[in-house]
Amino acid sequence: MIELKDDTLRFSFPEVHPRASLTVAFERTLRIPDDERTYDLPPGLGCFPLRHVDDAGARVPATWREHGGVMLPMYQAEAMWLCFQGGEISERQTEYPFAIRVAAGKIDAVTGKSWEPGLTRRPQNYMVYPGQPWLDGYVVAKGLIRQFVAMPLGAGYTAEEQLSGRPEHGGLQLQVYPMKREVFERRFPEGPMETGPIHRIVLSKEGPRAHVASGMVLGLAPGGRMRQQIFADTFDLADWDLSHSSRCFVHLANSLVWRAITGEAPPTVPPTAAEYTRAGLPWFDYYDDSRTPVPGSEELARLLSVMEMGARKGEVPLPENEAVAPERVVVYRAGNRVREGAF
Repeated sequence: MIELKDDTLRFSFPEVHPRASLTVAFERTLRIPDDERTYDLPPGLGCFPLRHVDDAGARVPATWREHGGVMLPMYQAEAMWLCFQGGEISERQTEYPFAIRVAAGKIDAVTGKSWEPGLTRRPQNYMVYPGQPWLDGYVVAKGLIRQFVAMPLGAGYTAEEQLSGRPEHGGLQLQVYPMKREVFERRFPEGPMETGPIHRIVLSKEGPRAHVASGMVLGLAPGGRMRQQIFADTFDLADWDLSHSSRCFVHLANSLVWRAITGEAPPTVPPTAAEYTRAGLPWFDYYDDSRTPVPGSEELARLLSVMEMGARKGEVPLPENEAVAPERVVVYRAGNRVREGAF
């Protein structure tokens, strides 16, 4: 079951376990510079507004109505990240585990492969929660992603178009699988909860909230490089309950036509990375040296970034792409572990 609540998607599986639930939020954020540098994690600037596609009727394309799901507005060249959060089950010292698949334009964001049903281990085409608190982009190498950046579908910038040659789907696709109940109860016996989930700071959750023509539908292109680990699954593939899953299509509408679809104003334009950094606000770093990151995708590593594609096309697709040098970085270590040094 999927519910839309407070601009987030809540996946729940009461038929598997009464507390098997996962919330996915789509966070507005800074677009990091698309240059030769590698950046830390930018902050959350509040959730994008989410609305039911079914409420829009004929104001959205027929393919959107066919896919169902939800929609959100983005400005061209705006960035986003996905935040995953479960609910603490204190008597078992954990949150309920899930395998999470994310694709953009039906291109898997972890493997770069075209969307196929199910879970695979070689290559691993999913992320595991808890342990993976967020995803900011396409996994191009071990510990390295390229940020999700919205670009018009049909302009040639998206990962979908670069890999498939067609501007067909756009948007995001999510599928969530719970762990089998008997496996969960065996692997996580009852006991006191020692650590809680990691929360990346969100600076604000406040902010304001015709037909969609060609060029007004957005896909996600690879932007600037960012340090982020996507962890290998430490469970057995057979631990996941493939007989229970939920999937959702998240459509991306150009912010200029969001009002025509919903009657609502889109959110305000986010600050640039340079403006944010000059204000002395924090960037973030999160790592877990007890886990092994996946190696990244060769297919995704070959993608041209937005600026690289723009140079090939003789265009300047990203305004305000000024490099920044963050001086304030907040470091998260999984489980608040203390590093032992020399005596």
